[in-house]
Amino acid sequence: MRLIGYFRTLLGPGLRPPQRALLALRGLGVATLAAALLLAAYAVLLIPFTPAVDNVLKARSERPSVLLAADGSVIATFKRTNREWMALDRVPTHVVDALIATEDHRFWEHAGVDWRRSLAAVVYTLGGERQGGSTITQQLARNFFAEEIGRAPTATRKIKEIITAIKLERRYSKREILEAYLNTVSFHYNAFGIEMAARTYYNKPARELTLVEGATLVGLLKGTRAYNPVSNPQRARERRNLVLTQMVKRGTLGQSACDKLSRRPLRLNFVRQDLETGPAPHFADVVRRWLIGWSELLDYDLYADGLVVQSTLDVRLQRLATQALERRLDALQAVADVEWGRASGKLLSTRMDAYQQARRKIEPFAHFWATRSDLVDAFIRESPEFAKLVDEGSAKDDALAQLRADTAFMAALRERKTRLEAGLVAIDPGNGHVRAWVGGRDFATGSFDHVQQARRQPGSTFKPFVYGAALEAGMDPQREFRDGPVAIRLPNGSVWTPNDAREGHGGRSNFEDGLVHSRNSITAQVMEAVGTRKVVGFAQRLGVRESKLEAVPSLALGTSPVTLLEMASAYASIAALGEYRAPVLVTRVTDASGRLVVQFAPRTEAAREPVLEPDVAIQLIDMLRAVVDQGTGRGIRDAHGIHADVAGKTGTTQNNADGWFVLMHPQLVTGSWVGFNDPRVTLRSDHWGQGAHNALHVVGDFMQRALAEGAIDSQAAFPSRPGRAVQAAIRSAGEALRRLFGWDR
Repeated sequence: MRLIGYFRTLLGPGLRPPQRALLALRGLGVATLAAALLLAAYAVLLIPFTPAVDNVLKARSERPSVLLAADGSVIATFKRTNREWMALDRVPTHVVDALIATEDHRFWEHAGVDWRRSLAAVVYTLGGERQGGSTITQQLARNFFAEEIGRAPTATRKIKEIITAIKLERRYSKREILEAYLNTVSFHYNAFGIEMAARTYYNKPARELTLVEGATLVGLLKGTRAYNPVSNPQRARERRNLVLTQMVKRGTLGQSACDKLSRRPLRLNFVRQDLETGPAPHFADVVRRWLIGWSELLDYDLYADGLVVQSTLDVRLQRLATQALERRLDALQAVADVEWGRASGKLLSTRMDAYQQARRKIEPFAHFWATRSDLVDAFIRESPEFAKLVDEGSAKDDALAQLRADTAFMAALRERKTRLEAGLVAIDPGNGHVRAWVGGRDFATGSFDHVQQARRQPGSTFKPFVYGAALEAGMDPQREFRDGPVAIRLPNGSVWTPNDAREGHGGRSNFEDGLVHSRNSITAQVMEAVGTRKVVGFAQRLGVRESKLEAVPSLALGTSPVTLLEMASAYASIAALGEYRAPVLVTRVTDASGRLVVQFAPRTEAAREPVLEPDVAIQLIDMLRAVVDQGTGRGIRDAHGIHADVAGKTGTTQNNADGWFVLMHPQLVTGSWVGFNDPRVTLRSDHWGQGAHNALHVVGDFMQRALAEGAIDSQAAFPSRPGRAVQAAIRSAGEALRRLFGWDR
């Protein structure tokens, strides 16, 4: 009420102008004081929500943890950032002088906040000329505690930044703050700190930086993109010269020296200092993500406490797996390029043979990108570039037309969408140890892991679970089924008619031949006889334990998406004669002094989980041997000359969206998937798109070399059923008849 009365008096009659002015000033003072008190109260309330600053210098004593292969060699180092800590006394003085002169010339005087500079920045900003007023200490607070403080342009964020800066000044000396800042600030290109910046832009250690080089790096801090000396050399040079001018202004550089240095070119020696990915980057990344959660529970810091992590990876097998996947995917990519219209006369000579073969095999499908405008439009609408244009106010049709007319964008989109991907994993069935893990073609291009993260339909590689469940239920392997079109009535009254790539002969074929020759119609009948619930339970027991399996008849043909790791693990249970072992990636962890922290390797019989009777497992192995000897997987013998005792199964999904192959050896089970990240993009030609013609060759290439180098024993053998030799001879005779009459798939 007093405030209302005050304004009535101020606005009412009878007051002379000087009196009004005096009252207005008093009112402004009261309002300003009230606002200041409210702001101070708000700041006090924010103090508990600002970060603790006790660990800012912990990084200089951090010891990254290391990941070891089974043979003890280092395959990965777990660093928080791409940084190497440098003591301040090893940083050239002129670099420090340039930093202070440009970023915070009253650094040695203020207590974390330069109030004069902050108020000046507010005035300039209100006048339309936005300026920053942050000190080096405030920048350290913002950079080091990015998540706790944030970067939003709000009063709350700024107050939290100021409070944290004051806390830093109370906790650390000025030199410690400078050292922390110079070692944590980002210089772009994944380079954190002055040492990595010097190596990145000049290929030299920080202690050897010249004055001009140091000024260039300091100038980069105002905007790592805008003043990037690699992409914007002219702006970077202008900014560097401004830094030199500021040094003159602050008395740390003479004018004549400044004039001379300002005329010099940038003279970069740019070398990216990306983090080393090692021989198994996807494997290391999976281990890293798992270890972060585990180490926090035990109060360890994976990036600072120098843990030594012993893994199960075999570096020799990993090398062979990586090389096999690269070789086979390069050739298949040439096929995809022809099918999707990316191929040109500029193809690398190393891919010309595959290119010429592809043209002869799939000419009718060529340039599919140009003919499927509906699908291409869908790709455009799903792109981040399209979303950005719409967010900026463009109509959807206009954004679509604009991007379609953008040649560079369309080429990049097609390259992204039509890039073939693959995954390969190899597991020792005797103990569950993962020996090789290739999650994709190139970790730098795509860190998405196609072994554990990707879920795709497994196609016919799921069929052994159908036949295994039937064997477990007591079905006779010689039981006969119709080998031709069949109608399966579903619970809702509709009819499902599974089709085969090649129609059967219309007669009868036994249960075993249904798996050997991957007959969809026979598999569907087996599924109907044994029941979907039993098949689901069978697959889950063996190792498909993370993905949801739909208990529907079409599951017999592998319609429920699963991971490659699950499939390899389930096949490993068969190879282990019915014992499931969870995949093991890490066996033990020791601390920096060598003391054992935890042992993960299974040491008891409890780690062996019986999930299948051994005789059923042996029957399945025999049937899957026949797949490799005479059925859809015989490319392992014919194309790769593998004569060891192996068994496996191919898989292909609708429209050749996914190609699969899993191969069992007594000492190693290897699975591979090949396809595109977007399942709407496919290898349209059956000659290349089936698992027997893509994933099989990835595994075959790998196994052929693993056997040749003695990484696994070529003489190792699975147990066999009694009378297997006779049955094999009968099957061979049947196979000859199939080929003679054209019944072979």
